Amino acid sequence: MKRIITATLLLAGIAAAERPNIVWIFTDDHSYQTIGAYGGRLQKLNPSPNIDALARDGMRFDRAYVGNSICAPSRATLLTGKHSHMNGKFDNVDPFNHDQQQFQKILQKNGYATAMIGKIHLHGNMQGFDYWEVLPGQGSYDDPVFITENGKTTYPGRHSTEVITERALNWLDNERDEGKPFMLMLHYKAPHRNWIPAPEYMSKYEDVEIPEPDNLFDDYATRGAAAHEQAMEVDRHLIVGHDLKVNDKAWYGDPKKSSWSKHFFEDPRFAKRSAAFNANPPTGKELVKWKYQAYLKDYMRCTWAVDVNIGKVVEALEAKGLTGNTIVMYSSDQGFYMGEHGWFDKRFMYEESFRTPLIAKWPGKIKPGSVNSDLVQNIDFAETFLDLAGAPIPDDMQGKSLVPLLKGETPDDWRDALYYHYYEYPGPHAVRRHEGVFDGRWKLIKFYGKGVPNGEEWELYDLQNDPSEMKNIYGNPESQAQIKVMEKKLERLKKQYQVPENPPPQK
Repeated sequence: MKRIITATLLLAGIAAAERPNIVWIFTDDHSYQTIGAYGGRLQKLNPSPNIDALARDGMRFDRAYVGNSICAPSRATLLTGKHSHMNGKFDNVDPFNHDQQQFQKILQKNGYATAMIGKIHLHGNMQGFDYWEVLPGQGSYDDPVFITENGKTTYPGRHSTEVITERALNWLDNERDEGKPFMLMLHYKAPHRNWIPAPEYMSKYEDVEIPEPDNLFDDYATRGAAAHEQAMEVDRHLIVGHDLKVNDKAWYGDPKKSSWSKHFFEDPRFAKRSAAFNANPPTGKELVKWKYQAYLKDYMRCTWAVDVNIGKVVEALEAKGLTGNTIVMYSSDQGFYMGEHGWFDKRFMYEESFRTPLIAKWPGKIKPGSVNSDLVQNIDFAETFLDLAGAPIPDDMQGKSLVPLLKGETPDDWRDALYYHYYEYPGPHAVRRHEGVFDGRWKLIKFYGKGVPNGEEWELYDLQNDPSEMKNIYGNPESQAQIKVMEKKLERLKKQYQVPENPPPQK
């Protein structure tokens, strides 16, 4: 049962000064693999010193997951504390009902100053925020345009990562009501495709060989149509011109006649890369390896800029004397493939896109350097913010507050499994619809609907013995007992979360 606290906080003897400020820092498609605190093959590159510092001073969550690995639905879940089938945001195209219940509206009613700055990817005017300044849709890396209640503002010659930080700190310094505790949501566009770094970071990693994943050339031998027929391979689908910004006439023809090519072909950030590629174009596996290096370097240059700006935010909080009563939380809207399985992008329930980073620093409340291994999900975020603020948590929110976990206490009734459902097919990257259940070791996935032979295919993975999910063991005779266990868990979660029998029609 959710902890319900009366809205009349002062009558309960809780002074506003005792309620923590909340700084929520959110990125788009930031993989846990490229955060040093999570270890792995990229750790030695020291890709995230400021995020790592948050983990050293706070808590790292090792089993944080999403319910639908795609941008806008993840953000709808963040605001509502509900899975897609309950908040109505199934994919990036469906409209979002801003009139529905959202945590920030409750915070606002309970005495918090609220602000949203950066990328939200939910069309329409935001509600429940004293101040909001957001990118339209996906937004732009360069020369970004921001929308507020009063119209649009453009920042020519600027990079979105820097501008988002500046606007957030401006609100903190000049716009907020200092008599109230605050909730600041700082959402970066980076590192969303197509990974355009700020000019000052283009030399980062230039002379470095980025380590490859062991399964960069995965052949999907034990998996079905979904893995074989997706459109997110570094090999076939990572575009030399659009994604890797190479002046390659094979992709775009005469640069003088292409507005898109002009954007990159005249950009000095990518001139050296274009010259080297065109002088000796790689082929076959060498082309895949070249694409991987160019992709990872641009991606990690974008995340490096985010990390630098997180450092600026932490310094600003310290300078204003806010550190002691502020919880800083860092996460992303989902995970991302860094070449694992030969892929980029997200969407699948496989670990790299299903799992997301989550780190929190709360002086005096979170034990420094602590690690949590409980199963948490993005349906938990809204409840956590409300619990931190001592605000009422509505019964129809579907997650659980993480506050006990932050304090090192796991409730006896904490969940033992997670539900997942991806809906956007047909759509970008051609990932088939699927739902599934994960209990921390075993993962059962059902692909269904259009594009799936006979309308249904199943996969089962044992992550204890196969952490890279290379071997689907659903068809093995010795797996049948475990399949029945996982099927029961799936049905239990679907009943618990009120998942409708029939998903919305495919478009």
